[in-house]
Amino acid sequence: MKGYIHSVESFGSADGPGVRYIIFFSGCNLRCQFCHNPDTWAVKKGEETEAADIINKALRYKPYWGEKGGITISGGEPLLQPEFLLELLKLAKAEGINTCIDTAGEPYLKSLSEDMLLRIMEYTDLVMLDIKHIDEEKHISLTGKSGDNILKLARKLSDIGQPMWIRHVLVPGINDKEEYLLKLNEFIKTLKTVERVDVLPYHTLGVFKWEELGIPYPLKGVEPPTEETVRRAREILCN
Repeated sequence: MKGYIHSVESFGSADGPGVRYIIFFSGCNLRCQFCHNPDTWAVKKGEETEAADIINKALRYKPYWGEKGGITISGGEPLLQPEFLLELLKLAKAEGINTCIDTAGEPYLKSLSEDMLLRIMEYTDLVMLDIKHIDEEKHISLTGKSGDNILKLARKLSDIGQPMWIRHVLVPGINDKEEYLLKLNEFIKTLKTVERVDVLPYHTLGVFKWEELGIPYPLKGVEPPTEETVRRAREILCN
């Protein structure tokens, strides 16, 4: 089976436990104002690749993964290519590879059915779920899409016992207010399988990609959060 891949990273250390081989899928329906990979938005601008070829290439790096490492499927949005994702995961588990999906969850209950989600989770060791904003109106403003189905995905993963890491990009003036962080913390505490919460400081390293694509950068002038702001957010979300 073939799917569209944007790129791969051979030695990732921040996208799941241990050393990871990261596969970036093409395609994403969200238009996050802070996105550092706008070049992954279009599905068919990626390279069409066989699932077996990806696993064969990943296996070359298996000696470096140790006990905790493996592959992480990121993007873009991996859940936008569910059949290809499922095939890739099946092949990975057949080789004894630890599997992780890094997702924003947007396709759930839209282009991705609950049944397909459950099939995918059978071969997934860990889900890293990005929650962009806990407030629905602000989520739409920030990403262009509703976040309600993303929260439903988090609840579903909790209900089926799927291990999760929650990731939250902290953007000054957008989602760093204490009221939002407290509300997000309350939601996370309702989930039974969250193993870790990561607060990721907003950065501007991907702005040049917007410029290369000729897309106006919506957060121009917004600076990364201060160390104190990040520390406070971590105090609220990571306890």
